[in-house]
Amino acid sequence: MSGVMKRMGMIFRAKANKALDRAEDPRETLDYSYQKQLELLQKVRRGVADVATSRKRLELQLNQLQGQSSKLEDQGRKALALGREDLAREALSRRAALEQQVTDLETQHQTLQGEEEKLTLAAQRLQAKVDAFRTKKETIKATYTAAQAQTRIAESFSGISEEMSDVGVAIQRAEDKTAQLQARAGAIDELLASGALDDQSGLAKDDIQAELDRLSGGTDVELELQRMKAELAGGPASQQAIEGGTGGSTDAAQQQSSPHKFDKQ
Repeated sequence: MSGVMKRMGMIFRAKANKALDRAEDPRETLDYSYQKQLELLQKVRRGVADVATSRKRLELQLNQLQGQSSKLEDQGRKALALGREDLAREALSRRAALEQQVTDLETQHQTLQGEEEKLTLAAQRLQAKVDAFRTKKETIKATYTAAQAQTRIAESFSGISEEMSDVGVAIQRAEDKTAQLQARAGAIDELLASGALDDQSGLAKDDIQAELDRLSGGTDVELELQRMKAELAGGPASQQAIEGGTGGSTDAAQQQSSPHKFDKQ
């Protein structure tokens, strides 16, 4: 049972892969990949902007702390000038604490600045790759479109496209049907000629009538041939003899029969 299920799964995957391959358009796939790269580039740029914002915030804090440190230094100097050594010591202690904070912020600032430079460089490289991919994408799309058009034209000329195949099948069916009708008509003619099939129209001729028509036609041909021979011989008398050949034969027959009539008288 597991073997059957495994085979069914393989067949289903094969058919699904074939359907996906037939439905896939490389141009759409390229556009989708380009869109994803643009989204990635946008994320990198957003990261660069976030790091730059954090760096700028640290710079503002540094400037504020440095300003407070300078102020405490001035206050300590004034307190010492007035003989208030205790106040001067307190001001210097606070200034030392601010200086430690300034040092920590400067370290963070340098780290953020380094990250910002790395992200900026990565964004620039990614931008170059996206631009190159866009150029290549458009080239591939144009080439694919041209190849697709050439293929359709070639299929139309060769007659292997689906539309031309349908036309070819229709033509083949028409030719087969015409040949079938011609064969049927020929068979009917042969049956009528052989007498195996009666002609209900009354136009068909039997064998005796056909033979009589043939002999009559042959006699006309013989008379025409004799007339032409007489014309070539140049004798109008011969032509008249030929034309009256039937009448002369009748008179001769009557003369042959007449003596018998006289003898009886």
